[in-house]
Amino acid sequence: MSRTISGGFARALVLLVGWAAIIFLIAPILVVLPVSVTPETYLSLPTDSISFRHYAKLVQDPRWSGGIVTSFGIAVLTALCSTVLGTLCATGLWRLSPSVAGVIRSLILWPLIVPPVVHALAFYRTWIDLGWIDTPIGVVVAHTLIATPLVVITVSTSLAGVDRRIEDAARSLGASPLLALRRVVLPSIWPGVLSGAAFAFVTSWDEVVVALFITGRKVSTLPLVIWSSLTERVDPAVAAASSIMIGLTLLLLLVRLWRPAASAERATT
Repeated sequence: MSRTISGGFARALVLLVGWAAIIFLIAPILVVLPVSVTPETYLSLPTDSISFRHYAKLVQDPRWSGGIVTSFGIAVLTALCSTVLGTLCATGLWRLSPSVAGVIRSLILWPLIVPPVVHALAFYRTWIDLGWIDTPIGVVVAHTLIATPLVVITVSTSLAGVDRRIEDAARSLGASPLLALRRVVLPSIWPGVLSGAAFAFVTSWDEVVVALFITGRKVSTLPLVIWSSLTERVDPAVAAASSIMIGLTLLLLLVRLWRPAASAERATT
């Protein structure tokens, strides 16, 4: 009886500490929401009234709207390029021996270990010679190199649960390597491919350090606009943009949680 009581107390204590940690981490983010509807021209909590003027500014101000459009376009291109390269790379490593694949995978994952400022300096020096400074293609290529290892990780995790003999069987029946990849392997690893694409998109959308080094006046992403607004003059539109990004993240999370539940429901019926 005493063990049952002590076990229940321990579980309650763990839950209490866990929820306290979650609230501690989320509370600063939730402050952004009321700040975004302040009627003032500076960061403050609304007192007498609320205003959505700062949300309207994201659309009406060319500086903010341009940054959103530019970031979205760069993030989409980065996600596409990173997904293709990362999927092909992970599939190639999957076909190699574990020892050789482990060494190559370690080299590929180096960009995740190197500090972002080192990336930025390397890109800056190389992009000068290539003429890619302050160009969209320069940002897309840089973000692709940063995000591709994330795709390799997610796709490799999915490939770990795939039996290699199914590809061998397809090849023995006359399928070419490309056809076997497209019709046999890819359908088995779609969750990892989509997860890698999502990680690549978010990485590009949120990246600011490299963009500070390789962009100037011609290319201005949303993180750069937020950065300049915080350094030059604190604009409540920053809170409005952050609130929208938080809302979209929560929406994607709910969709991600809903899809497995819907799949499980269909499987039971």
